[in-house]
Amino acid sequence: MRRVPEHMTANARALRNGQTDAERMIWLRISCYRPRFTRQLVIGPYIVDLACRSAKLAIEFDGSQHLDAQAYDERRSLFLREQGWTMLRFWNGDVIENPDGVVEAILNRAAECLGGTHPQPLPGREGRRKT
Repeated sequence: MRRVPEHMTANARALRNGQTDAERMIWLRISCYRPRFTRQLVIGPYIVDLACRSAKLAIEFDGSQHLDAQAYDERRSLFLREQGWTMLRFWNGDVIENPDGVVEAILNRAAECLGGTHPQPLPGREGRRKT
């Protein structure tokens, strides 16, 4: 038995193949980072634009079509929160104006979700003499 219904897999594949300019800009910048991100992830009855599974971070890029779909977006956000996911939303215009800032915000939030870095990192080796 399939974990993800076949029609949802087909929808996610179609969305990956027809990604928006904002999604493409972010994917080209973030795909080389770890933790790994994935595009068009099926979570329950919904498909999120970008997700980091290990951090349970879902990212949505909203265009003008989302102005009329606020109730749907709220239901999806509520469902994802109930499943333990953290949501980040960005307007396509903001992504196009400042893609590097959006990537930085996503990576910072992923680090927060994963527990961040050590509060007092180990000291570096610079300045030490070899004995």
